[in-house]
Amino acid sequence: MPAIMPAFTSATIFALATAPGRSGVAVVRISGPEAGSALAALTGRPLPPPPRRAVLTQLRNPRSGDALDDALVLRFTGPASFTGEDVVELHLHGGRAVVSGVIEALGDLPGLRLAEPGEFTRRAFENGKLDLTEAEAVADLIDAETTAQRRQALRQMEGALGRLYDGWRERLTRALAHIEADIDFADEDLPGGVADAVRPVLAGLAGEIAVHLDDGGRGERLREGLHIAIVGAPNAGKSSLLNALARRDAAIVSARAGTTRDVIEVHLDLGGYPVVLADTAGLRDAAADEVEEEGIRRARDRAARADVKVAVFDATTLPALDAATLALIDRDTVVVFNKIDLAAVTEPRPDLSPVMVSAHSGAGLKELEERLTAFSADRLAIGSAPSLTRARHRAALADCRESLLRALEAPLPELAAEDVRLASRALGRITGRVDVEDLLDVIFRDFCIGK
Repeated sequence: MPAIMPAFTSATIFALATAPGRSGVAVVRISGPEAGSALAALTGRPLPPPPRRAVLTQLRNPRSGDALDDALVLRFTGPASFTGEDVVELHLHGGRAVVSGVIEALGDLPGLRLAEPGEFTRRAFENGKLDLTEAEAVADLIDAETTAQRRQALRQMEGALGRLYDGWRERLTRALAHIEADIDFADEDLPGGVADAVRPVLAGLAGEIAVHLDDGGRGERLREGLHIAIVGAPNAGKSSLLNALARRDAAIVSARAGTTRDVIEVHLDLGGYPVVLADTAGLRDAAADEVEEEGIRRARDRAARADVKVAVFDATTLPALDAATLALIDRDTVVVFNKIDLAAVTEPRPDLSPVMVSAHSGAGLKELEERLTAFSADRLAIGSAPSLTRARHRAALADCRESLLRALEAPLPELAAEDVRLASRALGRITGRVDVEDLLDVIFRDFCIGK
């Protein structure tokens, strides 16, 4: 991968590369031209260990000579390292005193400074080891809390999304080269209709991008979690149901109507998919006060914005059903009849396909979790093609497609060339590739060889 931009900084940086706090093992990473010198200062050995081979050695404070730790040391020579620079990793015992002692000793060495947040990944990007989508995936992998999030982050970090956009950009570059050749070499003996021949390419790519964009925000939802709103009348058992699904007392449960005034959120892992489960205020026409009225307004707003709704009814009131809750039911709703341990009716309203639940005893909770997991899988499952995962990806792709559509309608080849150039730059913004040398390569390879 060619370097996207040169890394002009000469400072050698270091930082704890594992989570802070007490642990069995802690890793301190050093990256930059003085990484080898820093290692020699800590070990007292002028000859470095062989690259990519773990060596057990004692680390000492270069100033005081005090022993710091017996550590495993790994050395990576640039550019064959994560950052593309010379890198040293110190695998320490994870006690706070050990880590702070090593960090303090490194801070005393000339030419070294503590790394800023994300600076190792930034240097990897600047040195062409990662594109922007892969760098974003590193952060997503660190933040992943479910199996599906981990899979998506790994897929993107391995370059699936970047390769897709690079492939599209390569096709645009070739198309632009043909248009430019038709303009610049009009007097040369070129095949007729060179510029017209690229129209199917541009139209086809615009169609592929449209399909890619029409994914329902699957990738973004997977990163952030599917939003599920629990709605229902007061005392239907919404808060008890939230607590049962969360397996902890996240919401206050009371027999008094209107206890829940605000939206209470709980993050859950349902079958490997991330969901944000929200308990809302009970729906009723006559609120007790302005605070409850605002809670009801927020409940309706959350229901309108939710990916999935759980409509909860009190089974003890059957066959009567709350009209306000019934009005919210649509194809994205799971209907729940709660308090079945107290109800006389056991099989009501088959047209609603309800899940019969007792939040108190736990009956029916497994079926409800399976139903919600099926909804999550339908909306978040990773397909064969990589998913775009950020709003900036979506905005750049929309710009790219608009430029392609303008190019197809352009009255002059010069205008078409400019729009294709803008489309290519929009794709380059996603991966961080903004160079133009590849266009010159295609022009000379396809049209100037032998001329």
